[in-house]
Order: sequence, then C-alpha cells, then structure tokens
Amino acid sequence: MSLEEFLVVSNVHKAFGTGDSRQEVLRGMDFTVAKGEFCVLLGPSGSGKSTLLNIIGGIDSADEGFISIAGDKLRDMDERALTRYRRKHLGYVFQLYNLIPNLNVKENIEVGAYLSDAPLNIDDLLVTLGLWDHRYKLPNQLSGGQQQRVSIGRAIVKNPDILLCDEPTGALDYTTSKEILQLIEEVNQKYGNTVIMVTHNEAIRLMADHVIKLRDGVIRHDYRNDHKITAAELEW
Repeated sequence: MSLEEFLVVSNVHKAFGTGDSRQEVLRGMDFTVAKGEFCVLLGPSGSGKSTLLNIIGGIDSADEGFISIAGDKLRDMDERALTRYRRKHLGYVFQLYNLIPNLNVKENIEVGAYLSDAPLNIDDLLVTLGLWDHRYKLPNQLSGGQQQRVSIGRAIVKNPDILLCDEPTGALDYTTSKEILQLIEEVNQKYGNTVIMVTHNEAIRLMADHVIKLRDGVIRHDYRNDHKITAAELEW
C-alpha cells in the first residue's frame, strides 16, 4: 500500500428508498486520498457529499463497493470492529457543535481524549485552539466560533488518522469561518492528520491539497492543487 492509497474509495454506490421512490445518491465513487492530505469534497446540496462522508465515517454503509483506510475494509467489520475503527481512525466535526452543556471547555475536549490510547496533550491543544483563557467556561458562555473550536478540539485530541468535517463553517459568519478554516489548516499541518472536508463553498477548494467535485452522485473533477493558497488568503 502506497501513501497515495491511505484512504481508498472504490466503486461506492448508495441508494435510499424502494420501488418508485428509490433514489440513487452515490453512483460509483472512485478515488484515493494520501496520508496527511487536506481533501475537499465539493458540491451543491444533494450531490451526495455528506452521504459519502458518513460512509467513510462508518456511520452508514455502502450498497456496493468498499472503503478502506490503511488497508482495513469497512465492509469486512462487524459492529464491534466498526466501533473500534471509529475510535482508532476518526475524528468528527459537524456544523452543529453537539457539546455537553454542563461540562466546561477543557472537560468537553477530555471526552474525546478518553476514546484514545494515545491522546494529544490537552493543555497544548487548548493553546493551539486559542481556548486557553476560556478553558473553564461552559458552552453557553462561548461564541459560535469558540464552540466550533471546542468541537474541533474534541475531535482532534484523539489524534485520529482522519478528521472528517461536515460543513464546519456552515453556521458561522465570514470572519469566524475564516478563523475556523485557519485552525483546521494549522491542525492538519501541526499534527499531520488527513482532513476530509465537505463543503458547498467553492472558495475553500483553493486551500486544499486535493479537490473532488461531486454532482448528482458522481465525481465530475478529481485533482491535486498545485498552487494552493492559505486559509487567510481566501475570499468569497
């Protein structure tokens, strides 16, 4: 297995419904992502990108084809093995922060650390996240951007192989969105985690190593970005 084949998506199909209401959402997805890449899955609503992310994350299963990470195929795993896979390999960042309201910032991040055999140093991570001065605050004392930083911290403290981000800036204003993108960029560079980010924002593709454009359940473009720019330089 080469580094280019760290994440393999092979002939993945997925449909929902039956009979006349059956809708084919993914129609033969094929691509690979290298270890440490920042990969953007780009497409409009209904293109299948979130469904694909859920299958990569082991939250949903493919009807045909397979996903493998570091040579392990998800379709060969039972529920217990899938749970171990999610704990070992994956961190999740969603548009909704899903923080535990009665735990402070540091405690919310510690929840992620408990799932790992080799978590990152929480104090160092709090500094990286810009949350050190807020570490004893509850979620309702934070702005939306700060809450998303906590969500990223909870996902990344596990030191996962892959950070899955589903529209992580979707609920944020322009300035805060750029701050969160800069943070994910820094996490990718500092810790070397592979990042798979779903977005409909065309501008974000410019900061990615690898861009996969989806439409109507198929890949329209799949390319590496030879001249990427930093998150700070993005405009939309």
